[in-house]
Amino acid sequence: MQSNLASIPKLGFGTLRLPLLDPKDQKSIDVEQLKDMVDIFMASGCTYFDTAFVYHGGKAEGALKEALVDRYPRESYTIATKCFAWTAPSKEIAERSLSKSLEHLGLDYVDFYLLHNVGGPRTARFDEYGMWDFLIQKKEEGLIRSIGFSMHDDSRALEALLTAHPEIDFVQLQVNYLDWDDPVIESRACMDVARAHNVPVVIMEPARGGLLADLPPQAAEPLHAIAPQDALVSWAYRFCWDLPGVITVLSGMSTVEQVRENTELYKTRNSFSPDEEAALEACIVSLKSLALQPCTNCRYCMESCPQNVQIPEIIALMNLDAMSGNREFVRTQYSWRAAAGPASTCIACAACEAVCPQNIRIASCMAQATEMFE
Repeated sequence: MQSNLASIPKLGFGTLRLPLLDPKDQKSIDVEQLKDMVDIFMASGCTYFDTAFVYHGGKAEGALKEALVDRYPRESYTIATKCFAWTAPSKEIAERSLSKSLEHLGLDYVDFYLLHNVGGPRTARFDEYGMWDFLIQKKEEGLIRSIGFSMHDDSRALEALLTAHPEIDFVQLQVNYLDWDDPVIESRACMDVARAHNVPVVIMEPARGGLLADLPPQAAEPLHAIAPQDALVSWAYRFCWDLPGVITVLSGMSTVEQVRENTELYKTRNSFSPDEEAALEACIVSLKSLALQPCTNCRYCMESCPQNVQIPEIIALMNLDAMSGNREFVRTQYSWRAAAGPASTCIACAACEAVCPQNIRIASCMAQATEMFE
């Protein structure tokens, strides 16, 4: 039986950044504070919790069992968890993650189960292990209510995946106002593809890893000018909540205060006025003006690169670093988004530069990216 997707409130609780007893130990989850956070979230009428087998060193699902599953009726909430088959050394281990998640969560079934981070070279591992058929089988057995996948890839990859797998109930996509027309992330185009396939969307990264909650002063100015009392992050969530075909918008929350703020914002949400839309557009223009390189993701460089260096992804991350000033966050993104061809494998042959319509000094960029991220 598939969950009633339309009835789920559009604020979801992400468990990637739970409160810790020891900031240096990701496994030391503060379960008592998490209980308070869960209580506030549930009291607000929100019900969707997103977790994963590997979050917090494998401890997030168990913490959610203590804070939610053991304390609330099963029908009062929905839980999503994930399979990281692309990191699993064998098909058996990849399949076993579902039973382990159910054990950790103390559940007989999970409402949403995702093949996580499909796309690019990672898709091959999911295919090799037969994970698509595995999901169908476990749904038929009643261990999963809704099957889906998450991806950080472009609209062409999403189109291919949804065409190949019409059995999918939902997808999880990176969507936010900064990436809406980004030539690499393609949030708008990906949403259009999902809508064309009639597949609903769970939104991740609505605040772009916190960047949109702490904007550079020149980007924040037009938003503060029209609504000085509003938190900057509210613009990010409001942008996503109004998009058609959205199941829920995930917020990775770490404190009781964040849960209070986000649930109150959700309860009092409203659509953008024309003046607010104009202010947001001015903010986006300002943010993009901070980008270092005018890459349009035409990918001509990739066709010419003998090393398969992930040039558009790397340049996009360099631009994100310039816009956010958050090197640690961008380095984490780089560790997997550029894994198929890191900047350090560039041999400076300049074949890419000969075909770049934007005349970007790509070899120099790759040397700089190596110093920045590796």
